[in-house]
Amino acid sequence: MKSHKKEIITVAILMAAAVVIFAGILKPEATQTKKCSLIYIPKIRDNTNDFWTSVISGCKMAAEEYESDLEILAPDKEENIEEQNKLLKKAIEQKPDAILFSPSSMDASDELLKEAKEKGIRITYIDSYTKEELQDLTVATDNVNAGRRLGEYARKLIDKDSKIAIVSHVKGVSTAVEREQGFREGLGDYADNIVDIVYCNSLYEKSYELAQELMRKYPDLELIAGMNEYSAVGVGRAVSDAGAKDKIAVVGVDCSQEAINLMEMGVYKGIIVQKAFRMGYIGVEETIHMLNGDAVEKNIDSGCELVTPENMYNSDIERLIFPFS
Repeated sequence: MKSHKKEIITVAILMAAAVVIFAGILKPEATQTKKCSLIYIPKIRDNTNDFWTSVISGCKMAAEEYESDLEILAPDKEENIEEQNKLLKKAIEQKPDAILFSPSSMDASDELLKEAKEKGIRITYIDSYTKEELQDLTVATDNVNAGRRLGEYARKLIDKDSKIAIVSHVKGVSTAVEREQGFREGLGDYADNIVDIVYCNSLYEKSYELAQELMRKYPDLELIAGMNEYSAVGVGRAVSDAGAKDKIAVVGVDCSQEAINLMEMGVYKGIIVQKAFRMGYIGVEETIHMLNGDAVEKNIDSGCELVTPENMYNSDIERLIFPFS
């Protein structure tokens, strides 16, 4: 089963790349004049997680198209900030032209990033960022907007007395902070109905357990929001196993084959889908442009879409969530 899922994900990524190329997003014939050396440090490399698999694949595709060297260094868990910093230190010692970085902390990597800049290494953030602006450019989803769109949709599923819980990923990371902020904004006065916020440290099993605890603690809970793939899928599994899909609405962020299955089963009522492959590809592409002296935007929104049971089979949405079809 795992092998079959991996094959589906691989085909999906390849087809997503083809769609992006066809759309004219990939333009390696632009102004490149030199081969670049790049190191990308994501929050995790996890073949069970479609988001990070797609981001890394997008990075690799761009590096290949632009005939540049790319090395991936990744910790084994998203919350493993110490390991991510060790990898960042290793990357600095290798003196690449640029380090692409998805920080798991708002400030724990600041000194190392400053050291990299002092050595003339350019810095690109992908997916998340630090409190202090140490990067040359950032490619990420507008996470406040993503959270806001999810909150506006979730508000339609409940009423003014409904109890709401949030299962987020890693406390303090920029994506978690901004998605929660946006979600509250989207809920409006219903945000006062949030009874609990918990963090699963981007572990499916922990999210599942936390969702079970929330259902026991708040038996009249009517909506749970998961703020990334790990948290949302864990919540979906728990609600499904509890037979509570008609009682508790589940909304979340990030798409995977399991997320789509949960929506088809009636567990997921809505998800925000990030354009993960595009995020990784543009991160590398724009970094290479920058290294070749081209003007680049400092902050690039890689985009997202709200997917619901009502629109999931619309042609544009199908191409986003079923790129292998």
